[in-house]
Amino acid sequence: MTSSSRSLTEIQRRIDEVRRFLATTLSIANAHTVEFYTHDVWERFTAVPPEEVLSAVSLCGDRQGAPEHRAKENSGTTFGFCNATNRLIDIHELLRAAKAHSLPGLGVCMSRDEILQALRENWENPGTQLEPDEFMNCKKSHEVQSMSKVVACLARHCGVKQVIDVGSGKGYLSSFLSLQYGLQVYGIDSSSTNTHGAQERNRKLKKFSKAYQKHSKAQKEAPHSPQDEPGMNQDEDVSCGDAAGVVSPEEEKVLNSVSGVNPVEEMQPNPETDELFLSALSVDVIQDTPPRDPPVQLSAEERERRKRENLERKARNRTDSASTLFSPLTSYVTAETELRELIDELEDAVMVGLHTCGDLAPSTLRMFVAKAELAAVCSVGCCYHLLSEEFDPAGQERLGGTCGFPLSQYLRNQSLFCGRNARMSACLALERVSLGQGIQMESLFYRAVLHVILRDHYSAFKSEKRVGNVYSKAKSFVDYVRRALRRLELDDSKLSDDDIQGYHDAYRPRMGEMHAFNMLKVALAPCIEGLLLLDRLCYLKEQEDLSFSALVQLFDPLLSPRCYAVVGLKSCKDRTSS
Repeated sequence: MTSSSRSLTEIQRRIDEVRRFLATTLSIANAHTVEFYTHDVWERFTAVPPEEVLSAVSLCGDRQGAPEHRAKENSGTTFGFCNATNRLIDIHELLRAAKAHSLPGLGVCMSRDEILQALRENWENPGTQLEPDEFMNCKKSHEVQSMSKVVACLARHCGVKQVIDVGSGKGYLSSFLSLQYGLQVYGIDSSSTNTHGAQERNRKLKKFSKAYQKHSKAQKEAPHSPQDEPGMNQDEDVSCGDAAGVVSPEEEKVLNSVSGVNPVEEMQPNPETDELFLSALSVDVIQDTPPRDPPVQLSAEERERRKRENLERKARNRTDSASTLFSPLTSYVTAETELRELIDELEDAVMVGLHTCGDLAPSTLRMFVAKAELAAVCSVGCCYHLLSEEFDPAGQERLGGTCGFPLSQYLRNQSLFCGRNARMSACLALERVSLGQGIQMESLFYRAVLHVILRDHYSAFKSEKRVGNVYSKAKSFVDYVRRALRRLELDDSKLSDDDIQGYHDAYRPRMGEMHAFNMLKVALAPCIEGLLLLDRLCYLKEQEDLSFSALVQLFDPLLSPRCYAVVGLKSCKDRTSS
């Protein structure tokens, strides 16, 4: 595995293709839904009926019925937009172009099987195979199992035993890598709550792993019940409770509690079966960890407390047995973080991040490039809307140092700007929406109509205050508006219930426009995500000491929409010479 299949020049060419497409279409993704009616967004951007858009998107979502309208390309359009008016006039042309400019359409990604084949060289992990769906929900189990095998193969390929899990959160990936593959994992998270939780969870996981392996070995070596075996009696069972192949009563309880979990119902844990083990594994893992305050925003007391906490944890780890393979640490990580200050025993390692939020994903790649001790990286990012942009025209996101986008020198030279609303659109899940797991349209409709009311009756409709999650508590549109006005500290008594309901009734027939427009955003989402990820891949391609770099689809997008990993390997000779 000496080189990647895609050269820097080819990746730059693909970036140029996506940029050209988004130059025409990005204005749709950057349109704010709140202003949909006040700015007459549908009329500004489209010249086709909403029913036609919804029908075309529905057909495109059906793999068998993807539009094949190859009718003459209109010389007066670009990607379906009229060159004269810049309004959408050919939805089928737009959808074809969006599909062609997504990562699958560009043909720049490796599959998980392809990278495993290149890395593993017929290697199979000889240990007992843990089943992660026995102690995680379906989504997290899929992610951890899929990613951990790739990480283990990267570590073996590089000849390293250590893994640094950045933004480790609750420690699921870290624990599985240590227990299943015997890797020494340092999980770094900025939340001390997550760190403490991960440590306790890992302790219970180790107990489960120990019991699970004994149980598996006992099943293989003793197919008959112990009572049928000569020389085995009850006293021997008790006295050898910790011997290989024999499961103690407490461990049996752990196994029994785990075996009762139905993966289909993992989102609704049963407290009776989960009491001993699953109670430590929160089911909210599908929620991405929000970004934490950077060190500059922490008080001196809090920074000192975290430092002392890490030192104490290191001391405890040193006194633990040599079998302790997962060490959670609390720290806010940036590209400038000195890993050796956090990890005394640091050796050459693989750096990983599973759904690292916002700027943490590009920081992980910067750290990989800058630190000689990091042999490989496998980074899956998320929360694109929380990325900071270097070339924001308003200058709002450039404060606070290094920005998350663009990362590559190629796009930095072009001063590329994407926009927060477009990055928010990149978080939409095309595959899920195509299967009917759609966007909550009514809440968006309520908020857009509220904006009309604020424009018509309140001069402070651009208040700095946020409406927040009022929709989930509201019993009706009238109730929603009154709650929102009170949240904004505006006088709601100037409007009667009939006045408020009148706005709802007036705009309700146009709700289809908003639905159709949001489906256009969904169709563009993979292209925007593709640009962000190609920028990260291009950054790795620009480095001279890398032997391999690629985008890899690790996950099923239906289970885990943020399914792409940026993978990089350094040249062995460059690492040894460093």
